[in-house]
Amino acid sequence: VHAFQSEDFTPEFSFTKGIEGPAVNSDGTLFAVNFKEEGTIGMVDAEGKGEVFLSLPEGSIGNGIRFNEAGTMFIADYAGHKVYKVLKNSREVHVWAENPEMSQPNDLAIGSNGILYLSDPDWANNSGRIWMVSAKGTIHLLEDAMGTTNGIEVSPDGKVLYVNESAQRQVWKYDIKSDGTITNKSPLISFEDFGLDGMRCDSQGNLYITRYDKGSVVIVSPKGEIIKEVFLQGKKPSNIAFGGVDGKTCFVTLADRGCIEIFTAPFSGSYYNKVH
Repeated sequence: VHAFQSEDFTPEFSFTKGIEGPAVNSDGTLFAVNFKEEGTIGMVDAEGKGEVFLSLPEGSIGNGIRFNEAGTMFIADYAGHKVYKVLKNSREVHVWAENPEMSQPNDLAIGSNGILYLSDPDWANNSGRIWMVSAKGTIHLLEDAMGTTNGIEVSPDGKVLYVNESAQRQVWKYDIKSDGTITNKSPLISFEDFGLDGMRCDSQGNLYITRYDKGSVVIVSPKGEIIKEVFLQGKKPSNIAFGGVDGKTCFVTLADRGCIEIFTAPFSGSYYNKVH
């Protein structure tokens, strides 16, 4: 894989158009939602060969996936308004947090002390919210009346929360307080066109943002400056994760192609760095 040069990693339409939630565990295995059919979690080996890892309960469809440092998998279930957890070395699905008031949740990010952050867009009303899940699994509303909250990520030092609004094309940053709540909202960067979807930090704190409909990943510094834009084969990148032998391989899910493309980044991923 060449630096910033995208190539296919899995066959086209091996996943549905609902492909999302790429996440790599500490063993280097890649997972993403909706392998072959909606409601599954797919597992992909180092050669790009996929299989069904598990199927979610009836009525649930996954979107974002994250692993914590202990290796627990968390899945955002946008259809069932839940977060599921799957313990390391297990395929058993447990409800970790649930709130029928949520529109979705769409994606999730892991903060310090076992806290999760959820993006919750309401597409019909062009609005959205941010929720926090405590270390005990209770859900708290952090912010209401936002745009369509979508991509969400915590900085490598755990002190900053980034959230994008895909329809409004705006990325916000917040300071994270010691109790996990957020303050000091400020704009990081905004865009004139196309959408924004999932995003991840590298170990240096740069943000890799998928540009839905533009077919690119834009790399933005913590100061909001564009470092680089990587163009993909597909046009609808939905999310991104770091993995590979040195944590520098970026796995990008493409909704229009039902597959995963890869390119090499200059730095390893933030999560990869924490577990290696």
